[in-house]
Amino acid sequence: MEEPQRSRSHTVTTTTSSFAENFSTTSSSFAYDREFLRTLPGLLIVAEIVLGLLVWTLIAGTEYFRVPAFGWVMFVAVFYWVLTVFFLIIYITMTYTRIPQVPWTTVGLCFNGSAFVLYLSAAIVDASSVTPERDSHNFNSWAASSFFAFLVTICYAGNTYFSFIAWRSRTIQ
Repeated sequence: MEEPQRSRSHTVTTTTSSFAENFSTTSSSFAYDREFLRTLPGLLIVAEIVLGLLVWTLIAGTEYFRVPAFGWVMFVAVFYWVLTVFFLIIYITMTYTRIPQVPWTTVGLCFNGSAFVLYLSAAIVDASSVTPERDSHNFNSWAASSFFAFLVTICYAGNTYFSFIAWRSRTIQ
């Protein structure tokens, strides 16, 4: 038995969106920006990651839960550490060039500005919570975490400045 021929009116046509094309797994090359880590913003991001890791590991290695203020410091340190690693991956792999719909200069400015403000508050809370009579066993770790929190704050302030310059030059054009 032969099957009857289908008419052409039942043919389905599919199209791909530009969004799907940007994330196609058949891309010909993997973009990698080796020079980014040699720029000042790239070096600041690496410093933020290393120093931020020190902040939260120095606190996490103690009995920080006995001092509620360290919960805030841990939240800020871990939250921005994870996001900074995420942004480093985006910058190194040049993912921002594949997703032009996102205003990356504005995202960078908001991220770095919020990190600066929240890290500044966390560093102040960290420093004000460190007292030798409170718990002498954890004093050195908490004091060191406070020092590194202020260094990370300075790094985020620098990246906020560079993000502002990039954002302003983009909005003027």
